[in-house]
Amino acid sequence: IDCSGLIHNAYNQQGIKIPRTVNELRKKGKRISVNRAKKGDILFFRTSRRRKLTHAGIVVNIRGGVPEFIHASTSKGVMISSMANSYWEKRYAQTRRLLKK
Repeated sequence: IDCSGLIHNAYNQQGIKIPRTVNELRKKGKRISVNRAKKGDILFFRTSRRRKLTHAGIVVNIRGGVPEFIHASTSKGVMISSMANSYWEKRYAQTRRLLKK
């Protein structure tokens, strides 16, 4: 499973229909700042040299004011990472809220 498939399945299990690709997901919901992120919000990243958004994850926890998110890659599987990790911090692009809270 890839990152957008994980997000699509997670929302679908809650009865919420969302697009299947990162490119389409980035157009949904409301853009918010990462410091306002809550569980269920989606974080987007640029993991290639291009400007295109290429990766996303769902916020599952806030630890010390820093979001932790679940995401997946076809090579490494499903994992939980933190925005405190320099790899993700450097590649962060935006946060979107799809659910009304």
